[in-house]
Amino acid sequence: TDSADSHRRYRAGRSSNSIFFFFSPSFSSELTLAVRSVDLLSRKSDRNKAEHHTDQYNSDQLIIRRGQTFQIELDLSRPFNPNTDKLHLEMKTGPLPQVSKRTHIIIPLVDELQDESWEAKIVEQNVNRVRLSVNSPITAVIGKYKLTITTQYLKTGETTTHDHDKDIYMLFNPWCEDDMVYMEGEKELKEYVLNDTGRIYYGTEKQIGARTWNFGQFDEGILEACLFVLDNSEVPPSGRGDPVNVVRVVSAMINSPDDLGVLEGNWSGNYAGGMSPTAWSGSVEILRQYHREGGKPVKYGQCWVFSGVTTTVLRCLGIPTRSVTNFQSAHDTDVSLTTDVYFDENMEPIHHLNSDSVWNFHVWNDCWMARPDLPAGLGGWQAVDSTPQETSHGTFRCGPASLAAIRTGQVYLKFDTPFVFAEVNSDKIYWQRNLDGTFSQIHSEKKAVGHCISTKAVGSDERVDITNLYKYPEGSEEERIAVETACRYGSKPDVYSSPIAEDVRVEVRMEGEGPRMGGDAQLKIVVKNNSSQPRRTTLHSQVAVMYYTGVKLFLVILFKLKILEWVLPYTQYQNQLVDQAALMMTLSGRVSETQQVLANQTSFRLRTPDLNIEPIGEAYVGKEMSAKITFTNPLPCTLRNVVIRVEGLGLRDLHPIKVGDVSKHANVTVTEHFVPTIAGKRKLVASLDCRQLTQVHGVADIDVHESHCIGWMHNSVVSSHNFAITKTANLQLRHFIA
Repeated sequence: TDSADSHRRYRAGRSSNSIFFFFSPSFSSELTLAVRSVDLLSRKSDRNKAEHHTDQYNSDQLIIRRGQTFQIELDLSRPFNPNTDKLHLEMKTGPLPQVSKRTHIIIPLVDELQDESWEAKIVEQNVNRVRLSVNSPITAVIGKYKLTITTQYLKTGETTTHDHDKDIYMLFNPWCEDDMVYMEGEKELKEYVLNDTGRIYYGTEKQIGARTWNFGQFDEGILEACLFVLDNSEVPPSGRGDPVNVVRVVSAMINSPDDLGVLEGNWSGNYAGGMSPTAWSGSVEILRQYHREGGKPVKYGQCWVFSGVTTTVLRCLGIPTRSVTNFQSAHDTDVSLTTDVYFDENMEPIHHLNSDSVWNFHVWNDCWMARPDLPAGLGGWQAVDSTPQETSHGTFRCGPASLAAIRTGQVYLKFDTPFVFAEVNSDKIYWQRNLDGTFSQIHSEKKAVGHCISTKAVGSDERVDITNLYKYPEGSEEERIAVETACRYGSKPDVYSSPIAEDVRVEVRMEGEGPRMGGDAQLKIVVKNNSSQPRRTTLHSQVAVMYYTGVKLFLVILFKLKILEWVLPYTQYQNQLVDQAALMMTLSGRVSETQQVLANQTSFRLRTPDLNIEPIGEAYVGKEMSAKITFTNPLPCTLRNVVIRVEGLGLRDLHPIKVGDVSKHANVTVTEHFVPTIAGKRKLVASLDCRQLTQVHGVADIDVHESHCIGWMHNSVVSSHNFAITKTANLQLRHFIA
């Protein structure tokens, strides 16, 4: 005769000495508490996605951030009675979930939620429907979880389980103060976590180029692809609660030499069987292809592509991240923390010893996190590099290395701080072989590397110089102390034991924005005498075509200079250029009076034209619009097999347009038609690729309005384009491709 009696159905029969009760067959099932359905409240309009800053993900799955409550609704077989019913949730991630490894989570039902634990509370009940508020700890493992709800009726002990068919995605939470990736400032969070486009810088310190990159971390299928990248690593899901560990895994998995990661690097100039690195303008297609093909590395990438994909993956997982470019970036191969150049007795380079190099530019990443594994004060921005250069603990990866540790020369702190320090602040040491086979230090350049370290500004497309975060001002006492401190932990700790006096300086200057592709390269060599006595010197100049990494490929010209105005005719370099249209000039000489050795290496690039993108008309969701793309061939020769690739998040997927051959100095006009699918401020990005000319790209801002006219119909044509090539004789050729 308790409350359960109201659920009983019986009939009674009398005998001479007893009463018999006969229960109907439905009695047991009516007492049992079961879950009929689950609503994860994962629609964009539901509060979960808005409160967790996940409403931009193009997915109907529940995507939440750890350390923050979320809500779900349960439809039960009967009203929940806390006196007779029990209920708990279970969440599992990974192939072998275990409670001890925090990959199998048992979430109890409690009266009040406490911080720092997995718990659930009923916050609303309406007949058979209950709403739960679920709390997760700030150390929760990120990843994809399966949800199970278990109910029990205490009077009979009968239990039921309900396995929900939709996954729950758990991410890092940079909005939560207790998360290791917490970042203060809404503008910074909007830039480094929520911005799905950015700028990546390239070129040389005197000719800084910029290209727009579509990170696309919220695009359809990208979150699944990013978690697939983690699944392909050898690190178990239990290690995904620590952002330091996750970043280190991502650094290794974006490249492919030793773990079949996302991208295959290629610096050969031959990109048969894949895409030229300069042709990519976003990460979306790269990650989709890697996921679609089951983990087969995508061809091909170079440093800016590795960095762009790294930014996408880490922002997608909730770690504040930016792409960073270092100009005159050193590659130290022997852990000396110096960049060494070796000459023989006749001042000729010893090529087999000159393994260190200085790249025109190198792109890596900064990510933001606390570093409880390091001494206090070394959290904040951490350098991470996914380009496969040197191995770290047997794997091609680099970082995270604290920028604060790099700046002060604390290279004994993990991870890979010596390598990054050498990239931005090593001295360039010149050595000459003696007759007995030993080497003497003959010259040093203290400002040779680590210039104009650049990233995109918060809230705008402007470039911001962050060199001061990586090192003290060049030549300052603090900077010299940092360099000498670092070198004590390198393979040549005595390199600064005997300083060399120098009173003559040589430098190379450029007028304006520097040489342009298709014209003669003009530079000015300036020799400065800082002594009170006259000095005489003869300079030798060697100019080599190079990859942006600084690897010399082909000797162009070699002569003695007496006139300091220097010109390299187009005819001498036109057939030797490679991807980045970069050259390196090496100056060497000796001062007659003092025997001081002069040495200087200057890299410069030949500036390429931009693609001009002009949107036509207003942009509305679901309404076809157009954009006109124009380009002028700067070369006095025909460009062969020109391809223009166009993409824009919410505007259109990566789309190649085969233009064909473009005559010398001809103008090209391409009209691209597309249908916007997402409202808001979007970017349309285009890049041009052909063998003779690379690094040609452009971007246009397009403000897409919501559709408000009922009469508009969604066009089934995704895109089309037509183009015209205008030659100097005003001959126009038009072609339409549907």
